[in-house]
Amino acid sequence: MELPKFLLADNTDHPEAIFIVHTEYPRFIINLENDEVEWMEEFSKEDEADLMDETENLVEAATAFYDREVSRYDS
Repeated sequence: MELPKFLLADNTDHPEAIFIVHTEYPRFIINLENDEVEWMEEFSKEDEADLMDETENLVEAATAFYDREVSRYDS
């Protein structure tokens, strides 16, 4: 099965949260309500430096995905 790069998720235990799941490396879940990121990978110290540089781009891409999905739903 080929998964999309991003998935939109919700949970009734967190009614205000908007979760975006990034399915490619580095895998993570972001809550757009508060921009909290939960990484689903283990990183070495060397990886963490590179990850900090890429995190901003990944968060922007996740937000753009959400905006696109919402605009398609509203149409």
